[in-house]
Amino acid sequence: MCGIVGAVAQRNIVPVLLEGLKRLEYRGYDSCGVAVHHNGLQRARSVARVAELQSQVAETEFSGTTGIAHTRWATHGVPATNNAHPHFSAGKNGDQCVALVHNGIIENYEEIRNELKALGYVFESQTDTEAIAHLINHTYDGDLLRTVQRVVKRLTGAFAIAVFCKDEPQRVVGARLGCPLIVGLGDGENFLASDAMALAGITDQIIYLEEGDVVDVGLASVQIFDKNDSPVQRNVQTVNAYSGAIELGPYRHYMQKEIFEQPRAIGDTLEGVQGFVPELFGANAGAVFNDINAIQILACGTSYYSGMTAKYWLEAVAGIPTNVEIASEYRYRSPAVNPDALVVVISQSGETADTLAALKYAKELGHRHSLAICNVGTSAMVRETELSYLTRAGTEIGVASTKAFSTQLAALFLLTLTLAKLRGRLTPAQQQDHLKNLRHLPTSLQSVLALEPAIIAWAEAFARKEHALFLGRGLHYPIALEGALKLKEISYIHAEAYPAGELKHGPLALVTEDMPVVTVAPNDTLIEKLKSNMQEVRARGGQLYVFADADSRISSSEGIHVIRLPEHYGLLSPILHVVPLQLLAYHTALARGTDVDKPRNLAKSVTVE
Repeated sequence: MCGIVGAVAQRNIVPVLLEGLKRLEYRGYDSCGVAVHHNGLQRARSVARVAELQSQVAETEFSGTTGIAHTRWATHGVPATNNAHPHFSAGKNGDQCVALVHNGIIENYEEIRNELKALGYVFESQTDTEAIAHLINHTYDGDLLRTVQRVVKRLTGAFAIAVFCKDEPQRVVGARLGCPLIVGLGDGENFLASDAMALAGITDQIIYLEEGDVVDVGLASVQIFDKNDSPVQRNVQTVNAYSGAIELGPYRHYMQKEIFEQPRAIGDTLEGVQGFVPELFGANAGAVFNDINAIQILACGTSYYSGMTAKYWLEAVAGIPTNVEIASEYRYRSPAVNPDALVVVISQSGETADTLAALKYAKELGHRHSLAICNVGTSAMVRETELSYLTRAGTEIGVASTKAFSTQLAALFLLTLTLAKLRGRLTPAQQQDHLKNLRHLPTSLQSVLALEPAIIAWAEAFARKEHALFLGRGLHYPIALEGALKLKEISYIHAEAYPAGELKHGPLALVTEDMPVVTVAPNDTLIEKLKSNMQEVRARGGQLYVFADADSRISSSEGIHVIRLPEHYGLLSPILHVVPLQLLAYHTALARGTDVDKPRNLAKSVTVE
């Protein structure tokens, strides 16, 4: 989503700011901009990619030792140059005085905007951000830090901001509430960013700001103040944000690369697992797991589907009641609370605003224990939960999640087996079988990836369609949901998923020869029921595209197209079956010529509500 980079240095920091924006492109954006302090305020903005902004800057003598930069994902106002950040606010003589960038949403901006308009301030954008810039300018008393401390107390909503002003060169002030913001420490220079990735190669000395913090960044020092304006010390962490994963290598797109990285990612996520012990999830996990009687899973998007899959595992294998909710819905309702339920939050970035808010709400309701399944060990989610399990997917650049999803499933399966063992529901022989299957999983995934040529042929047919239906049953219904989500995300084909047994209760009305029906058909206890559902499709002239196991006894015939996975993998089958659905979405999007890694209107890390 929106990205922030800021710097105070003795050198020209424009290349640093622009390189930081490039490293944040994976989050998704629709405009970008940079502003510096150089004999006043200078700014360049673009509604194209960062590369175009770099070209703009290269054509001018654009330089400065203090500056801020931003990638914007539109919330208030369409993607347009006047709505792009940084935003300026002018003084009484018309000179630009304040430059500001902002992530998040200010809920009371209209009230502030109307107040400032009455005072004569002219708004050039439709954004909530410009109201903050003008309010800082109006409140400015010669000390930017003190001004920002006063201003943020008037703001309702979630935000991370970085601001500098004409009258105080070599000073940038930042603040955060509900959106991530970090400080990077250098040698005679210091930085701000919304993500440590933006500072990769510049510094690995990182401070993660806490809720309500305001930070004063200068050349030689960084001062942090808490929500009560008291000076505080925050821990400095060494964070190696750079990863070879940001290099595309021989692949055409990051999404393709990340699909093929899944055997490695699964292997890394399971590395060192010799048994199903609570300590995998934290030092005091044993006491926590013995103190719970249910699971409450909270997540959004793809992570929500991983939670839905885990519900089947947790209830069937561990025998523990499990509820799964979309975080953005949970946070606004009044649920019946079981304080002895373990709250499990799932997120690739660990900064998903709705999931963080749902976690906070669950704690306020009386939940005593929490666990994060997350890919970023330094994220807010991991810091705010009692327990955690870190997936080791590596950096995921493509907006449509692939390896993050499969590694979440691996982590949730470990949680299932650990709880099952503690509850006396796993024999030693079963434990060994599960360990063997987990260790074999990367090899099995390689075999599934080898099906890519057959899937490419299907994608050519799908590329000409505008609608698709996905079917699954039981454990594989969430996988059908994930497959439909992937197709719609990157190919812009309208896709829906249903439990196959629900077909006759409505969706069957949509089935024609122009509606491809993708079916996830593992050889499990529901296979015969699923075959009956498939016949309902064929009887209405529908075209079936079936991902079956080798021993499912489903053959290709008129109207039935079959790709066979090499083997049935029991409880771990969802991890294998999601991979061909990812490949189908990728190659269909490729055939349609869409922007695979940066699909329209979407962002990677969703840090606004």
